[in-house]
Amino acid sequence: MAPRHLMSPLDFSTEELDKLLDLANDIECNPDKYAHVCEGKRIATLFYEPSTRTRLSFEAAMMNLGGKVLGFASQDSSSAAKGESVSDTMRIVSCYADIAAMRHPKEGAPLVASMKSLIPVINAGDGGHQHPTQTLTDLLTIRSLKGHFDHLTIGLCGDLKFGRTVHSLINALSRYEGIKFVLISPEELRVPSYVRDSLVAKNIPYREVIGLDSDSMKDLDILYMTRVQRERFFNEEDYLRMKDFYILDKEKMKLAPPEMYVLHPLPRVNEISVEVDNDKRAKYFEQAQYGVYIREALILTLLGLEVAQ
Repeated sequence: MAPRHLMSPLDFSTEELDKLLDLANDIECNPDKYAHVCEGKRIATLFYEPSTRTRLSFEAAMMNLGGKVLGFASQDSSSAAKGESVSDTMRIVSCYADIAAMRHPKEGAPLVASMKSLIPVINAGDGGHQHPTQTLTDLLTIRSLKGHFDHLTIGLCGDLKFGRTVHSLINALSRYEGIKFVLISPEELRVPSYVRDSLVAKNIPYREVIGLDSDSMKDLDILYMTRVQRERFFNEEDYLRMKDFYILDKEKMKLAPPEMYVLHPLPRVNEISVEVDNDKRAKYFEQAQYGVYIREALILTLLGLEVAQ
C-alpha cells in the first residue's frame, strides 16, 4: 500500500481532523499510554533551512512515543550541498527511516520528495507556501482554548504576505461555519490575492485593516501575531522599514476582549513585548507544547499505529 503523506492541512477531512485532535488530547492527558508505541521506529528530520521549534518538536514527539530520530539540520550538512536532488535524498532516506519530516525553502519540494518516497512524508514547511503541522498545532490550541471552531472571529496580524502559517490557517479554518477574519497588516504585507479570492469564493466575511487598535481588536476571539520574516525579503532596507510596524504591548492588550487569546507560531522578535507574557490571554508558549502532542498524533496516524485501549 502506498504511504499516506501530509502536504497540506486540507489533506485531512474535518472528520479526520477531529479524530487527530482527539488523539492529541488523549496523548496530552495520558502520555504513559503512548510511551512505547513507536519502539523500533525511526523518524528522519530533513531540514534544509533553520528551525528550532518544528524540528525539535518532531524529535521530541518521536522520542515521547519510544522511537528514534535521525536526520540533518541544514542543507549544508546534507548531500544537497553536493547537488543531490530531494527526490534522490528521499529514496535513500526511505531505506533508513519509517517516516520523514521535511522543511525546504523551495515551495513544493516536500511534494516532489513524497512522489518518490516509500515512507510517509510530512511537509514541515516549504518556502512561503504551507506549514501544515503548525496549522494543526494552531487548530489544537484554538479548540483547546475555545472548545470549537465555528463562529469565531480570528485576527491575523503582521506579515500576511510571506507568512505560510497564516495562509495555511486561513485555508483550514475556512471549512467551518460562521468563521470571520480580520486581516491586520501594512499595505506592503497584505495577504496574497489568491487567499482573498478563496475567501470571496467561499463567502467568508473578512476585512483588511492597517491599525492594531480597538477597532480591529474589539470583536476578536483569537489574535494570531506573526513576525516580519527577514529571510523572505529581497533587500534589507524593506525589512528594516517593516520589522517594527506592530508591537503588541500591555496598552494594546487593554483594548482586547477579556476572552481573546494571543497566539504566535514563534519565534518572536519585537512584535510581542515580553510584558505581555504574564497576561493570562497570552498562550503562545502553551501553543508550542501543543505542537508536540499534535505531531505525536500525526506520526501515529500516518504510521497506522494504535494503542490498545
